[in-house]
Amino acid sequence: MFDAENFTHFITDIIDSDLKEGRVDKVATRFPPEPNGYLHIGSAKAIFVNYLAAKRYGGSFNLRYDDTNPSKEDNEYVESIYEDISWLTGEEPKNVFFGSDYFEKCYEYAVKLIKDGKAYVCDLSSDEMKEYRGTLTEPGKESPYRNRSVEENLKLFEEMRAGKYKDGEKTLRAKIDMASPNINMRDPAIYRITRKHHHRQGDKWCIYPLYDYAHPLQDAIEGITHSCCSIEFENHRPLYDWVVENTGVANKPHQYEFARLNVTNVVMSKRYLRKLVEDKFVSGWDDPRMPTLSGLRRRGFTPTAIYDFIRRAGVAKTSSLVDHRLLDHCQRDELNRTAERRIAVLDPVKVTVTNYEEGKTEYFKVPNRPQDENTDYREIPFTKTLYIDRSDFAEVPPPKFQRLTVGKEVRLMGSYIVRCDDIVKDENGVITEILCTADLVSGNGNPFDGRKIKGTIHWISASHAVPATFSLLEPLFNIENTSEIAEGYDFEKYLTENSLVTVKGYVEPSLANALKDGGERFQFVRTGYFIADKKSGAFIRTVTLKDGYKPE
Repeated sequence: MFDAENFTHFITDIIDSDLKEGRVDKVATRFPPEPNGYLHIGSAKAIFVNYLAAKRYGGSFNLRYDDTNPSKEDNEYVESIYEDISWLTGEEPKNVFFGSDYFEKCYEYAVKLIKDGKAYVCDLSSDEMKEYRGTLTEPGKESPYRNRSVEENLKLFEEMRAGKYKDGEKTLRAKIDMASPNINMRDPAIYRITRKHHHRQGDKWCIYPLYDYAHPLQDAIEGITHSCCSIEFENHRPLYDWVVENTGVANKPHQYEFARLNVTNVVMSKRYLRKLVEDKFVSGWDDPRMPTLSGLRRRGFTPTAIYDFIRRAGVAKTSSLVDHRLLDHCQRDELNRTAERRIAVLDPVKVTVTNYEEGKTEYFKVPNRPQDENTDYREIPFTKTLYIDRSDFAEVPPPKFQRLTVGKEVRLMGSYIVRCDDIVKDENGVITEILCTADLVSGNGNPFDGRKIKGTIHWISASHAVPATFSLLEPLFNIENTSEIAEGYDFEKYLTENSLVTVKGYVEPSLANALKDGGERFQFVRTGYFIADKKSGAFIRTVTLKDGYKPE
């Protein structure tokens, strides 16, 4: 499904070197999502980096839920993450772990740090800790509780676990260096008190390890060799290494960072995505406008197109902003090869073929894949009354207009040539009917007199047409670089007006049951690529036919 052998980048170069030099004899990677939201397109990059590295070297890949912060974690997210990874990789994860399953081991390692004089219980409040921490140019100040005895720290830490103290009243901190140029090394907190019900552990714990402490221990316990994460954790790597070295874990994992995936007109902050859902700007996490994997799946995007997008965007240390149209380009390229052609009329206007027999129906064969010389065919019915798209007619045609207008002939795709003789309008001047005459001798062949017919338009028999709803989507955000949205700013001002437009029209009769099961993708002639969405009962446009992306 994916070409792991050719998905190479600087991290695979590192792994090649590690294997060659004997630093590792196997490769073990992991993807550690926090179950506090749904996975998104940025998550796909992290998944592919870790999953395909394991595939490439015949190693192991773990799905590990980083459920060390119970405040926003939920089993809904656990299940959605599992479903998304199964869909994206094409297989259910074989090695599934939870960070919360290691709470007892994390506690034991914390006790060891205390006994070794490398951790202490601190009574400073969070605000006081910030004051003591210092700045990028000024060193921090040592906590007045930093030199408590080992015995006192052990007693206090045990009492923290027993629930003797209030939330936030005490923390366990690593004793490292308050003058370190890296603020993350200035005696970071590694345990905090918080009374929150945990989705797996219930109310067993009231102290929870912080990510920077728990994560390297989880990697070590699972035997991870290459802990690959996004670039914002680069300054946290010294702390990662400190935990590995000072807790005495048997396995010694290493952390490697790559640039996050930043995409134009896309927000990937879980905080913003959650607000979109909770404040009803979208219908849910799987709204087809959302950059979540469930939203992309519902919109009709495929794992292979997402992989192609990640591959083309590249894996590097340097951050960049990737044009969202590249993802459309990758999906369009795939669907052009795989999606069968069908007819849909999104803005219908009635056409009456005046010289065609009332009540007569005949069938014309049209190819399912016109670009494939081995294509199969289907039959579509032709009757006296048809529907065409309103945009395919112009009463006053613009220059070079090749479609239907009064006195001009066009080909009805796969069937007769017709000439527009007249139009009918309502009291508001809106065209309600187009009156045409068909060249019934030509059939679907060329005119016998040799005249050239330049235009071809699609159509549906009115008596066979199936009413349908179509969802047309635009990017949810109208700002190209969403990182420019100021922290705390009302991001609603950057939402695209009418990012979802719903229209009523018709599809050909072969699609009468397409929405019952849903999930099938089609190319609607001259309209775009669509997926039948069972949930909404609409055909959702995945991408348009026109490719606005220009590969460099």
